[in-house]
Amino acid sequence: MSSEPSRVAAFFDLDRTLIRGSANYPLAIAAFRFGLVPWRELLSDTVNAVRFQRHGSTDDGSAALRERILRAVKGIRQADIIHLGDAVTPRLVRRLIPESARLLAEHHGRSEDRIVVSASPIEIVGRFADALGLEGAVATRGELDEEGRYTGRLTGEFCYAGGKVIEIEKLAAERGYDLTHCYAYSDSVSDLPMLERVGHPVAVNPDRELRALAAERGWPVIEEGRRRR
Repeated sequence: MSSEPSRVAAFFDLDRTLIRGSANYPLAIAAFRFGLVPWRELLSDTVNAVRFQRHGSTDDGSAALRERILRAVKGIRQADIIHLGDAVTPRLVRRLIPESARLLAEHHGRSEDRIVVSASPIEIVGRFADALGLEGAVATRGELDEEGRYTGRLTGEFCYAGGKVIEIEKLAAERGYDLTHCYAYSDSVSDLPMLERVGHPVAVNPDRELRALAAERGWPVIEEGRRRR
């Protein structure tokens, strides 16, 4: 008697993999308009967004962003951040990279789950995944108090680098994914732990370090306007 086949998922990083640039800058603009961040921080986010567009993420930059987001949302109701997510999601959807949209369609055609994996807040990433009709999202979660306000601490892992692996392993256990048959897509060498955890790693618009590593290991490379293996 044959056993039931394991489910397969495709895990997609968000920034520069599914969308052009970073989700954090549109989020910062919306937060400023809602009065959640001051003008000085918006200027800082503008500079960081330009740097990210050109060079990608860094461990130090991501850690600093995590701490600033946690400080900024402390005491704010989750409902307000969800409302913010509703406001920013259409802008993120418009940034969807055509090559990545085709990948999403390919996996959907094979009845494989498509999961967004991002260090950004789940309130934003989850809305984005829902808007695209995807099967799930794994992202950073802020701890809530009894009144539904953020405490300034995390629940679970910061969904970055090795933290992404911990979170996708949890999801795989819940849903029955065999990670050796799953796919992972990313632009950054910071996602090497996630790429190495699955059977089918793919570099998308890769940074210099990931491009070199993909060439060395024979991983597929996908770039806007062209695709090579």
